[in-house]
Amino acid sequence: MKWEGNRQSDNVEDRRGSGGGMPVFGGRSIGIGTIVVALLGGWVLGINPLTILGLLSGGSPAQVQQAPAQRPPADDTMARFVSTVLADTEDVWQEVFRQQGGNYQQPRLVLFRGATPTACGTGQAAMGPFYCPGDRKVYIDLGFYQTLRDRLGAPGDFAQAYVIAHEVGHHVQNLLGISTRVDQMRGRVGQAESNRLSVRLELQADCFAGVWAHHAQNARQILEQGDVEEAMNAAARIGDDALQRAGGGTVVPESFTHGSSAQRQRWFHTGLQQGSLKSCDTFAARTL
Repeated sequence: MKWEGNRQSDNVEDRRGSGGGMPVFGGRSIGIGTIVVALLGGWVLGINPLTILGLLSGGSPAQVQQAPAQRPPADDTMARFVSTVLADTEDVWQEVFRQQGGNYQQPRLVLFRGATPTACGTGQAAMGPFYCPGDRKVYIDLGFYQTLRDRLGAPGDFAQAYVIAHEVGHHVQNLLGISTRVDQMRGRVGQAESNRLSVRLELQADCFAGVWAHHAQNARQILEQGDVEEAMNAAARIGDDALQRAGGGTVVPESFTHGSSAQRQRWFHTGLQQGSLKSCDTFAARTL
């Protein structure tokens, strides 16, 4: 991926030097056993792990008092990469929204280690990268990229860029009101249907990541040989079926909350080829 020398975003907040420790919910610390329960519950039940952590601790996430944002050090190559990818998503989505007669409000991206407070509760590195609609921020522990490469078998800088673009895709859904509508629908249906709605939401974020790549390539020719294959491989490695097999369990489609490997690949590729919001309407699609 061609990214060196391109614009870096001013919306990156570096919390990696602020210390970690155990997260606190409702004034009580949460141990690693509770965190594992929350993560498994989120995977199987399709519930946000942050919500489960709050319930297990007997409290609810409090409003977060944020310290002044710090910029990443200039000599941190990975932080520069993330800042550059975020800037590219800003440029693409600002233009897409402008063409639709709207105004794109840029998200912030937070770098952290281990755990960090968010408006959605305490975020954990074990959850992987995530987006919090409450504060409109993307959160990532850069150690995830080592996991993506070494444990999940998805190396490459464009695979890493795809991860960021997917989370920014959730921000786009938030701005368009899609996330709110899905949350409202999930509150009126059973667990199986709620999971199916989650899958459609996640696949749309994959498609939006493809839309970003489509426009970034047209405007700046960022793709190099093998980049698309890197992203497709990453999409395959983090499909629900692939993760369930990797965990030694049985594949249970009813428990999917993000979509199968084939579905995630298909919708990223759709966005990449079509480059339009309309092409990413997973909620209207008869088959995923």
